[in-house]
Amino acid sequence: MDKIQLEIIGMSYSQSQSGAYALILGETYGKRRLPIIIGGFEAQSIAVELEKMKPSRPLTHDLFKNFAEHYNIIIKEVIIDKFLEGVFFAKLICIHDGQESEIDARTSDAVALAIRFSCPIYTYENIMAEAGVVMEDDNISAMKEESKTKKSTKSEYSQYTLDELDDLLAKAIEKEEYEKASRIRDEIQNRGDKE
Repeated sequence: MDKIQLEIIGMSYSQSQSGAYALILGETYGKRRLPIIIGGFEAQSIAVELEKMKPSRPLTHDLFKNFAEHYNIIIKEVIIDKFLEGVFFAKLICIHDGQESEIDARTSDAVALAIRFSCPIYTYENIMAEAGVVMEDDNISAMKEESKTKKSTKSEYSQYTLDELDDLLAKAIEKEEYEKASRIRDEIQNRGDKE
């Protein structure tokens, strides 16, 4: 069965489930998207690594990576291999001492680890056909425009100087307040985009 490579397109708060997020994976060479509902902790872990934030203590996925590297285990790839009753299932394809093995994982955990191990994420055509949605170029452009509009509105941190924002960001990360850190980081980036 041929594998389809996926990339992380984005993540947003789920309107349908309280406390959950929608992780959007897209075909690397196509227009189809795979929306996956994940929990807040996993969303935070994915966002922290995507944004290259450095928590004061390792998150669970960081600990797993450190543990695996200590024992010379690498994750070669992640495969989203099943979709049953609205739930995605994944496998970690690992290599240790030249031997390959598979480990079952929740999709959200598998994606969080794929980012940390810089390994590819794949799925199969039957899963894309059943659970994927097609995004036309117009819809992708609209999403990008909506993102720009959101950036242009005033944030709760608009009154702070860049130095103050840097201090607030460091304190938020130290206190493990990653959602707050993400909003502060967005304000800093937004100011950089305007320069």
